[in-house]
Amino acid sequence: MTNRGALHHIELRTKDLATASEAWGWLLQELGYERYQQWAGGRSWKLGAMYLVLESAPRDGDHDRRLPGLSHLAFHAGSRDDVDRLWTTAPGHGWTPLYEDRWPWAGGPEHYAAFLENAERCKVELVASEPLR
Repeated sequence: MTNRGALHHIELRTKDLATASEAWGWLLQELGYERYQQWAGGRSWKLGAMYLVLESAPRDGDHDRRLPGLSHLAFHAGSRDDVDRLWTTAPGHGWTPLYEDRWPWAGGPEHYAAFLENAERCKVELVASEPLR
């Protein structure tokens, strides 16, 4: 088996490591990631061979997902019940629901997903893996 083409890791930069670590740590652990590494300026979580790094940004500035660059990260989030639970509990863990008027079909009529953003406006999409019946 080859890992060719699979993501090895993702590295995100943050202004406020403590706040971002709480939000990302909660979400990633809910999705099955385990704490992997921790150092003064960063944290990481791992799922299988892939890991996500959260690091203090060395330069000041704001993230804007609407500018050229990364828009969002989309995760398989399990069943529709799992997505519903994450949508409901995420605001208590530093995530703001997006597209509430179109929940859970903001991605289209056959795409059951929750869209959230954190305090630094990083967006995630949590996609239900169950096929529609």
